[in-house]
Amino acid sequence: MIEPAAANDAPLEPIEGAVLLAPAAAPDARVATVRGEAMLEMPADLYIPPDALEVFLDTFEGPLDLLLYLIRKANIDILDIPMARLTEQYLEYVELMRRRNLELAAEYLLMAALLMEIKSRMLLPRPRALREDEEDPRAELVRRLMEYENIKLAAHKLDALPVLGRDFLTVEVWIEQVAVQRLPQVRTEDLIGAWQSLLMHARMTQHHKVTREELSVREFMSGMLRRLHGGQFVNFTSLFEVGKGVAVVVVSFLALLELVRESLIEVTQSEPYAPIYVKLAHAESE
Repeated sequence: MIEPAAANDAPLEPIEGAVLLAPAAAPDARVATVRGEAMLEMPADLYIPPDALEVFLDTFEGPLDLLLYLIRKANIDILDIPMARLTEQYLEYVELMRRRNLELAAEYLLMAALLMEIKSRMLLPRPRALREDEEDPRAELVRRLMEYENIKLAAHKLDALPVLGRDFLTVEVWIEQVAVQRLPQVRTEDLIGAWQSLLMHARMTQHHKVTREELSVREFMSGMLRRLHGGQFVNFTSLFEVGKGVAVVVVSFLALLELVRESLIEVTQSEPYAPIYVKLAHAESE
């Protein structure tokens, strides 16, 4: 294990692509500590690779990721991208990558060619008729950027979800005795609901027995003749027993009509809308 140099050494700012060398060691100054032993001078055979102290502040997963980073960093509206400034910044980054790794920069160079094509199409003059009908050269690029941003946001949301083995662990607990089943507590509202359900079920299943009442028209005719036996006029309404129900009233009225049809009784009225009276036919009125 190598510990850092003494605290009085002046810190150096990291430079991308450069090798960081320690300053000249002062007499009796400790350069580092290796396995508990102090080193007073830099080893002569120490080899530091050229890329050992390179610092990458931002890493990108592809050209669309880089474009989206440049757009958001410059606070640019993604629906109105200034192609000249964006292309310039993009080419600067691609040039730095090309110097380090040409294979890695291949897909970035393809996107650079696309940006330059879009930039040239926007700069070249076009006739007014073609200008109205032609689609914005940036439309396809904007669509790809918006789709990539949505996918990236969805990936971040999925990564933020708890993951077994990363954010939490499963725990197994063995219980020797069987746990007693805990029954739910019955509330007053539950009893009321059960009682109302029983009442509804009882109303739906109850039976109604309907019997037919035997009423004879001839019998009512005989009774009406007995009431008119004296030969005097009797008020029409007094011949009906309303309190015994509709069926009795209907049968009484049928008996009255039958007596009128057989000319056994007479129905008279002194004037229009006057009370109606009934008497036996061929009977002298008192």
